[in-house]
Amino acid sequence: MNTARDLAIVALDLAQDQRVQQGELSLALAAAEVFDLLDAGALTLAEDRITPNAQAPTGDRLLDEAATALVRQEPYESVEDWLWRRGRGLSAAYVADLEQAGTRPRGPRFSLRAAPSAPVDAAARQRAEERWTSHEPLLTALGAAAGVGLDEKDETEDTDGTEDGSEALTDDTAATVLAALGNAVMELEAVRQRRAIEDAAFDNVWRGF
Repeated sequence: MNTARDLAIVALDLAQDQRVQQGELSLALAAAEVFDLLDAGALTLAEDRITPNAQAPTGDRLLDEAATALVRQEPYESVEDWLWRRGRGLSAAYVADLEQAGTRPRGPRFSLRAAPSAPVDAAARQRAEERWTSHEPLLTALGAAAGVGLDEKDETEDTDGTEDGSEALTDDTAATVLAALGNAVMELEAVRQRRAIEDAAFDNVWRGF
């Protein structure tokens, strides 16, 4: 499964009534790539450190790019450091990749470059939709971190008896990655709040003249 690509489709195409912030989505996509590279055998986790394995093509351009970008010198890189480094501008990269692959997102999430309109690839969209509507725990947890919530009726009909399905992720590796993602999202919001306060203070100074 390509969780990063499915997350991009969910956030940019399926969640039409929810506005997704680029920063949170970029961080969540970087976390999704960790899970995809784990599945591909391209890395392992030693506590919170990403240990790369012998590189082999995954068949996905962005995942291959992510594998190439792994730090290959000890003490390696923490998951949270990876999220910040790899996540920079990653949502825009997935938008461009979906456009190129003919799965251009329909929703007005971001200002897309001028490009010929292309229909959403039916197979890719169906796969992402099935994982999302069935409350697949990993995709649901990543979506929640990116700011994509379940519909109200879905929240009451969750198949595993939890609000968002994330409690079903009891694996230590999943917990490590999701905890790092949660910390990064909180830090991003804190940075936004500090900037808003600084901007407001700056405006007040100028009003005094």
